[in-house]
Amino acid sequence: MAQSIFIIEDSTALSRLLLSRIAEHSSAEVQCFQTYLEAREALAAHRPLLAVAGLNLPDAPDGEILDLLASNDVPTILYTASLTRSIRERFCSPNIVDYYIKNAPDAVDNIVQTIVRVTEDAATPVLIVDDMPSARHELAGILKKQNYRILEASSGAEALALLAKNEAVELVVTDYNMPDMDGYALTREIRSRYCADRVRVIGISASSDPHLSVSFLRAGASDFIYRPFIPEEVQCRIVGNVQMLEHIRHLRFLAERDPLTGLYNRRAFFEQAHGNLDEMREHQGEGSVAILDIDHFKKVNDTYGHDTGDSVIRAVAKVLLDIAERERLITARFGGEEFVTLFPGCDCDTVHRLCEEIREQIAALSIPYNDTVFSITASLGVAMVQHEEGIDNNLNAADQMLYMAKNNGRNRVMYDAVFCAS
Repeated sequence: MAQSIFIIEDSTALSRLLLSRIAEHSSAEVQCFQTYLEAREALAAHRPLLAVAGLNLPDAPDGEILDLLASNDVPTILYTASLTRSIRERFCSPNIVDYYIKNAPDAVDNIVQTIVRVTEDAATPVLIVDDMPSARHELAGILKKQNYRILEASSGAEALALLAKNEAVELVVTDYNMPDMDGYALTREIRSRYCADRVRVIGISASSDPHLSVSFLRAGASDFIYRPFIPEEVQCRIVGNVQMLEHIRHLRFLAERDPLTGLYNRRAFFEQAHGNLDEMREHQGEGSVAILDIDHFKKVNDTYGHDTGDSVIRAVAKVLLDIAERERLITARFGGEEFVTLFPGCDCDTVHRLCEEIREQIAALSIPYNDTVFSITASLGVAMVQHEEGIDNNLNAADQMLYMAKNNGRNRVMYDAVFCAS
């Protein structure tokens, strides 16, 4: 049987809401049960990957469903209408992943986010730094319940080495007292190498010094937790920092991307290009830049309408993006029907071959319109990168080649490397 999620809730409306929202974000099979008896029979036949359970069911009003799920070792998200001390104590049960209050406006969104985090293969990596193995084990046990991938370091030096080797690590939880460098020093060193929107640091300590948290925050930490841990607090702070990084990534994506195509926008392209040109200049490496223009695009809009014109732009962008991702190129929508691609480290033969591939794939597109389809073509102007010139001048050279491509019949690639070779 495929991986499954059990929803155990007596409210039909709530079950349907959870079912539809989970289906939007997870490929797991979702099964709904309204009674303890139904859930028990289902558990006898199949152990799910995860359960989302209410606390009170018609035939089990005192939370017996949690005991049943715990006895079957099913990771469980508790969805409750009230928050009491006994519920908080149940949260410490090894199989309880998290709990949410039903009347909270963001409860369903948080449940779905937790499900994705617990069930996805690419779990978020967290680096725990502490010279005491027992302390690392305690914290790792709390975080593994939510499927965080744990890396451990016993010293600051080891932590820095692991960060350098594992670019996916975005969250470090470090103790204060360590023999080689304390938590302050490690935090300052991390912050000197990685900005706060790349790696976040949470300090921890068993010290009773009330100023310790302030010192950590001033050193560049994003958060602080005192020992002994309350598991619920640890999870909340970890989730808060992970979500902040996700929000930052989303905002950066919106700032860098063209909303119609998802390609880099003009500003982001210039930022990427400047860095690549500096590297090419330093190593005297090869490279080229191309400008692509969809042929007779105004006629497309006039004939088929702007919605179809947008479909054409998205189809061309898909061709560029697929080849750019495969070849590690940088491509962007410059505006309207114009696109630009940077070929860092590519020799002239490779650039010419890839530009011809782009042109041919665009010419082979079938654009749907009502009950028929039509085709389009594109022209490309390409210029070898001149190290002594800035990106603007290199783009001007490519634009001159594009002008020649259009004047020579369109649907062709004009590359100044051909003229240089002759």
